[in-house]
Amino acid sequence: MATENKNLSQYDKSTLPNAKDFKIGIITSEWNEQVTHGMREGAINTLKDCGVEPENIINWSVPGSFELVHAAKRMLDTTTADAIIVIGCVIQGETKHFDFVCQGVTQGISHLNAVQSDVPVIFCVLTDNTLQQSLDRSGGKLGNKGVEAAVTALKMVAVGRE
Repeated sequence: MATENKNLSQYDKSTLPNAKDFKIGIITSEWNEQVTHGMREGAINTLKDCGVEPENIINWSVPGSFELVHAAKRMLDTTTADAIIVIGCVIQGETKHFDFVCQGVTQGISHLNAVQSDVPVIFCVLTDNTLQQSLDRSGGKLGNKGVEAAVTALKMVAVGRE
C-alpha cells in the first residue's frame, strides 16, 4: 500500500485561508462510531485550530452513511454553512450491501456538488475492507481523514470566495 505507515493528515496552517468568519457543517454517521467519531473529532479540532469559531461549527448526526446525502441536502436548504463535511464509514462485509451503500453515498454527494448548490460538500466516507483499516485512517497510524476533510473544506470555501 502506497500510504502504509504514512500520516497524510499533517497540514501547514500558514498555507490555509483565514477561517474566522467561516461557517462549517459536519454531518456524522453513527454507524461504526468508533471510527466516525474519531474523524469528527479530527475535523472539529482542525477547524478550531484554523480559526473557525466553535459557534460556527454545525454538528448533526445521522444513523448511517446512506443518510448522509439526505442530511447534507437538508443542511444546504436550512443553514448558511459555507461548506459541509459528511463523515461516514462503510466496511466490506459478506454481501453486496457494501457496494450499494458506497455507490449511493458517492453518487448522492457528487450530485449535490455538481447540481444542487454552490456550497461544497466534502466527502469523508471511509470504504475499507476491515475495521482496522478504518481505525488506522480515523486517528491511527495513517492519520485522520477528518483532519484532511476539514482542510479541504477550508480551501474550498476560499475558492468559492475568490
